[in-house]
Amino acid sequence: MTLFMITVREGSYFVNAILGIGLGIVFSLLLFGFDTFFRRFNLRSFNVALIGLFFGYLMGQALVLIFDAILQISAISNASPQVLEIVKIALFLFGIYLGTIMTMRSSDEIYVSIPFVKFAPTAQKKRDLLIDMSVLADARILDVSSTGLFDNQLVIPRFVIKELYAQAEVADEMNKAKARRALDVIKKLEGVPGLDIRFNDTDFPDVREITSKMIRLARLLDANIITADISKVQMASLEGVRIVNIHTLSNALKPLMQTGELIKIKIQRYGKEPRQGVGYLEDGTMVVVNGGGDFIGETIQAQVLSVKHTTSGRMIFCNAFDEDHPGGPAHHHSFQEDDNDF
Repeated sequence: MTLFMITVREGSYFVNAILGIGLGIVFSLLLFGFDTFFRRFNLRSFNVALIGLFFGYLMGQALVLIFDAILQISAISNASPQVLEIVKIALFLFGIYLGTIMTMRSSDEIYVSIPFVKFAPTAQKKRDLLIDMSVLADARILDVSSTGLFDNQLVIPRFVIKELYAQAEVADEMNKAKARRALDVIKKLEGVPGLDIRFNDTDFPDVREITSKMIRLARLLDANIITADISKVQMASLEGVRIVNIHTLSNALKPLMQTGELIKIKIQRYGKEPRQGVGYLEDGTMVVVNGGGDFIGETIQAQVLSVKHTTSGRMIFCNAFDEDHPGGPAHHHSFQEDDNDF
């Protein structure tokens, strides 16, 4: 841009150079802006917009032709040419807008097969779920899949399976065990009745990182990603891909405890405050029991005081319940609900 301004534009060399640099910076910012804006759109949305513009162009031309026909059979032809041109332009732009909007709004109601575009009926609008390596290494996906919640939405990319086989051969012992467990989970998923899991052969040889491949495939298929790796959530959200976190799903399904409810809990260790004990429910939820420090290794009754939501899940705070006084807990003094040391 700077060289063009210097060689083509007449005037001061210094002024032309500064002007060229300024225009180059503005042009670069526009390119970065367009790249950021269009990064949130997948290939299907782009193609739907192009088809909408094509139909809109045809509709605009039709409106202009109809307007010309009306002028030929009426006395409006005596109007100013400038006014007529403005009306034609307005009709043409209205036709483009109407055709584009109608195509995009009704794309899910049309069943047409076009290269790189698939218009599916509304009943097939559910998005597929791409399974990443962290979920395959978590056996909980088998239990969730057996419930019928995912139906036939689960898709496993072939490049994920290829990476698992590679890790099972050359990785360290811990990653080898994870990779082999993930491959075993894949075999078990194939045997889940009614799941009908699918495999996708699309690969991106120019991309090395598995996470980047997953995001590109999700954008291409207009799919979501199910993961157990929290670090991927932020990266994928920047790319406009929705993430389903299996840990968040697990926490959402944990049973809620009501204040005053009695629960049985085995006290496993001391808590942060004096005479506090800590135990765990079957689903791993931490239970802090005031007065439970006297019952390490024993299973006692506790009365729920409150449930606290944290970034790692839920914590339940209780008082040890005195069976000799069923009207209330053994220790009524309050304690600090602080999970910093747990």
